[in-house]
Amino acid sequence: MELTIAGVIKESIVDGPGIRYTVFTQGCPHHCPGCHNPQTWAFEGGQRTTPQALFEDFQKDPILKGVTFSGGEPFCQPEPLAELAKLVHGAGKDVACYTGWTYEQLLEKNDPAVNALLAEVDLLIDGPFVLEQRNLELRFRGSENQRLINMKETRKQGHVVLVEEE
Repeated sequence: MELTIAGVIKESIVDGPGIRYTVFTQGCPHHCPGCHNPQTWAFEGGQRTTPQALFEDFQKDPILKGVTFSGGEPFCQPEPLAELAKLVHGAGKDVACYTGWTYEQLLEKNDPAVNALLAEVDLLIDGPFVLEQRNLELRFRGSENQRLINMKETRKQGHVVLVEEE
């Protein structure tokens, strides 16, 4: 199984808790004004790789806390990312994922591949970037409307549970 990525940042401190391996997917339907990755919008281009190849690269760095999926829009390639997330969890690490859709919109898709990726995400940062709500003081997100969702608690409680801000 392959996926198309725009690139990787091997040690990021801004894409989730701890030091993270961030995978930027290629292709995004949202086109948010003010997006900081407009080069990832086109579904053409990027580079082809596999979940296994990304996981092997991730494993080379023992200080990493986990993997973050960014974009582009990760939920446009849910199957290979769910596969990668399973490998990451198998190594005892965590998975964060950005999406321009809200959690509720992802559930409404009723798509088994989307649901499989949601099942593997520990931290979901949801919602489109809204330029008018831009706030540089926010942790791990760019605009006030975006949420940090604790997916383990959300699955357990059956409703959205936000990450407690420190």
